[in-house]
Amino acid sequence: MSPRRAYRSDLSDGQWALIEPTLTAWRAARRGPGTAARVHDLREIVNALLYVCRTGIAWEYLPHDFPPYKTVYDYYAKWEADGTTEALHDLLR
Repeated sequence: MSPRRAYRSDLSDGQWALIEPTLTAWRAARRGPGTAARVHDLREIVNALLYVCRTGIAWEYLPHDFPPYKTVYDYYAKWEADGTTEALHDLLR
Protein backbone atom coordinates (compact mmCIF):
# COMPACT_ATOMS: atom_id res chain seq x y z
CA MET A 1 0.00 0.00 0.00
CA SER A 2 1.23 3.49 -0.71
CA PRO A 3 2.27 5.90 2.06
CA ARG A 4 -0.72 8.21 1.56
CA ARG A 5 -3.35 8.73 4.24
CA ALA A 6 -6.27 6.37 3.79
CA TYR A 7 -9.63 7.52 2.47
CA ARG A 8 -12.80 6.20 4.07
CA SER A 9 -13.63 4.45 0.80
CA ASP A 10 -10.36 2.43 0.71
CA LEU A 11 -10.37 -1.35 0.84
CA SER A 12 -9.63 -2.94 4.19
CA ASP A 13 -6.77 -5.42 4.38
CA GLY A 14 -9.32 -8.23 4.62
CA GLN A 15 -11.18 -7.09 1.52
CA TRP A 16 -7.93 -6.77 -0.41
CA ALA A 17 -6.92 -10.30 0.65
CA LEU A 18 -10.14 -11.60 -0.93
CA ILE A 19 -9.72 -9.94 -4.33
CA GLU A 20 -5.93 -9.68 -4.72
CA PRO A 21 -5.44 -13.18 -6.20
CA THR A 22 -8.05 -12.49 -8.88
CA LEU A 23 -6.48 -9.18 -9.87
CA THR A 24 -2.95 -10.57 -9.82
CA ALA A 25 -4.04 -13.41 -12.12
CA TRP A 26 -5.84 -10.91 -14.38
CA ARG A 27 -2.69 -8.82 -14.71
CA ALA A 28 -0.43 -11.85 -15.23
CA ALA A 29 -2.66 -13.05 -18.09
CA ARG A 30 -2.00 -9.78 -19.93
CA ARG A 31 1.81 -9.84 -19.82
CA GLY A 32 3.76 -10.49 -22.93
CA PRO A 33 5.86 -8.90 -25.66
CA GLY A 34 4.91 -5.31 -26.30
CA THR A 35 3.06 -4.97 -23.01
CA ALA A 36 3.77 -1.74 -21.19
CA ALA A 37 5.33 -1.96 -17.74
CA ARG A 38 2.79 -2.10 -14.94
CA VAL A 39 3.70 0.85 -12.76
CA HIS A 40 0.54 1.27 -10.71
CA ASP A 41 -0.44 -0.77 -7.69
CA LEU A 42 -3.68 -2.67 -8.34
CA ARG A 43 -4.91 -1.94 -4.83
CA GLU A 44 -4.56 1.78 -5.52
CA ILE A 45 -6.48 1.37 -8.78
CA VAL A 46 -9.32 -0.30 -6.88
CA ASN A 47 -9.18 2.33 -4.13
CA ALA A 48 -9.45 5.06 -6.76
CA LEU A 49 -12.47 3.33 -8.33
CA LEU A 50 -14.12 3.05 -4.94
CA TYR A 51 -13.42 6.74 -4.27
CA VAL A 52 -15.10 7.74 -7.54
CA CYS A 53 -18.09 5.46 -6.84
CA ARG A 54 -18.49 6.64 -3.26
CA THR A 55 -18.10 10.38 -3.88
CA GLY A 56 -19.70 10.59 -7.33
CA ILE A 57 -16.98 12.90 -8.63
CA ALA A 58 -16.02 13.16 -12.29
CA TRP A 59 -12.99 11.07 -13.25
CA GLU A 60 -10.96 14.21 -13.93
CA TYR A 61 -11.32 15.30 -10.30
CA LEU A 62 -9.73 12.18 -8.84
CA PRO A 63 -7.30 13.37 -6.14
CA HIS A 64 -3.67 13.59 -7.19
CA ASP A 65 -2.50 10.95 -4.71
CA PHE A 66 -4.24 8.23 -6.77
CA PRO A 67 -2.96 6.98 -10.13
CA PRO A 68 -3.89 9.19 -13.12
CA TYR A 69 -7.61 9.21 -13.80
CA LYS A 70 -7.17 7.98 -17.38
CA THR A 71 -5.30 4.94 -16.08
CA VAL A 72 -7.95 4.23 -13.46
CA TYR A 73 -10.72 4.56 -16.03
CA ASP A 74 -8.87 2.26 -18.44
CA TYR A 75 -8.73 -0.48 -15.79
CA TYR A 76 -12.40 0.12 -14.97
CA ALA A 77 -13.42 -0.19 -18.64
CA LYS A 78 -11.42 -3.39 -19.14
CA TRP A 79 -12.76 -4.96 -15.93
CA GLU A 80 -16.33 -4.09 -16.87
CA ALA A 81 -15.92 -5.51 -20.37
CA ASP A 82 -14.37 -8.83 -19.34
CA GLY A 83 -16.49 -9.54 -16.24
CA THR A 84 -13.77 -8.90 -13.67
CA THR A 85 -15.88 -6.29 -11.89
CA GLU A 86 -18.67 -8.80 -11.34
CA ALA A 87 -16.18 -11.41 -10.11
CA LEU A 88 -14.79 -8.91 -7.59
CA HIS A 89 -18.28 -8.04 -6.38
CA ASP A 90 -19.04 -11.74 -5.92
CA LEU A 91 -15.87 -12.21 -3.85
CA LEU A 92 -16.67 -9.24 -1.63
CA ARG A 93 -20.32 -10.17 -1.03
